[in-house]
Amino acid sequence: MNTQDLNFTQLLIVYAMLAIPLAIMTIYKIGLSKKSIISIVRMSIQLALVGLYLKFIFSLNSILLNVGWILIMITVASSNVTSSANLKKKIFLPRLWGGIAFSTLSVLSVFVIAAVRPQPFYDARYLIPISGMILGNCMRGNVVGLERFFSDLKTNHKEYMSSIFMGATVSEAVKPWIRLSLASALAPTVSTMATMGIVSLPGMMTGQILGGSSPLTAIKYQMAIMVAIFVAVTLGTWLNLIFCIKAGFNEYGMLREDIFTD
Repeated sequence: MNTQDLNFTQLLIVYAMLAIPLAIMTIYKIGLSKKSIISIVRMSIQLALVGLYLKFIFSLNSILLNVGWILIMITVASSNVTSSANLKKKIFLPRLWGGIAFSTLSVLSVFVIAAVRPQPFYDARYLIPISGMILGNCMRGNVVGLERFFSDLKTNHKEYMSSIFMGATVSEAVKPWIRLSLASALAPTVSTMATMGIVSLPGMMTGQILGGSSPLTAIKYQMAIMVAIFVAVTLGTWLNLIFCIKAGFNEYGMLREDIFTD
């Protein structure tokens, strides 16, 4: 069974529904109309270009192209995390890249090579979409975790410095904020897993069913990908918090002000 295609007219019908949120924003003067339109246009252009490129990658199915594309996605995600967390890229980008790359690639390797075992193991139909789902969630978790960590530290700087003056190391003094940051980063994934299947039908499962897979096969894949996402988000956020501690404080244990963007 093939998935029903959408022609230009059908796609235009879906886009016409955007008049509803845009009208609400205008009536209540929310101020997001322009930003929303720009985001929608960017999303549409980016997805169209990526769709054409993925068609090219899928047809060639080259290990170099597949791995190269994943590394590009990791680089873009790492850059987005530093920008969203208001951290300077020249200081944090290499560290965040390492943490996100390790967590994503290690979990992806177990999921694809050890569990799914496609032939060949670098099959783009599995490698690219699964890495995108893991990486996207890992990126969101890192943004929430790092932003929460540094904003809470700045707000509670006196409490942090009290621990330092009492003889605690930086790692010991920041433990309460690491705990809160990890909890914030993991909360959306935990909440999603708790209601999945009852409140929502997730994208991977829906896509596989629309593509012709049996519901049971789609469910097994969805269970596996959610476990992989949870592991990657936890590992990636924890690693990057540890990496950022080494760069975020001076030799006296004080939070550096020059690490933040204006």
